[in-house]
Amino acid sequence: MALDPANVGREFTSDRSYLVGRERVREFATATGETSPLCHDVDAARAAGYADIVAPTTFPIVITLNAMGAAVTDPSVGVDWSRVVHGDQRFHYERPIVAGDELTVRTVIESIKTLAGNDMVTLRGDLYDATGACVGSTWTALVQRGA
Repeated sequence: MALDPANVGREFTSDRSYLVGRERVREFATATGETSPLCHDVDAARAAGYADIVAPTTFPIVITLNAMGAAVTDPSVGVDWSRVVHGDQRFHYERPIVAGDELTVRTVIESIKTLAGNDMVTLRGDLYDATGACVGSTWTALVQRGA
């Protein structure tokens, strides 16, 4: 089944916020090989002008993955997970994410297209802080292999 391009522009909003925890940031930094003291040491982060430790640049995937999952598991979108591979991942920041941020996600299906017999869906996840300011965005492209 092909992906349904009628879903382009659909939005999905997370039903709860995500509180960025200090230990989650440290664990993610360690797991991804990030050794910057800004990601591990509160004193170093504060000395650099941050309120708390700084999340590594790819950390937003932890927050946006669940929200994006709601979009691509919606039956009307038409994703067949037995044929999906990850195609691309990008991040953009308005400001760094730090421990203590409480974030929500709005996911948008940005595009659905067919390339060489394969379907590709691109999702954008916008992250907002407790004041409603956009902190940054992630883009995830999934490729559904043709039959």
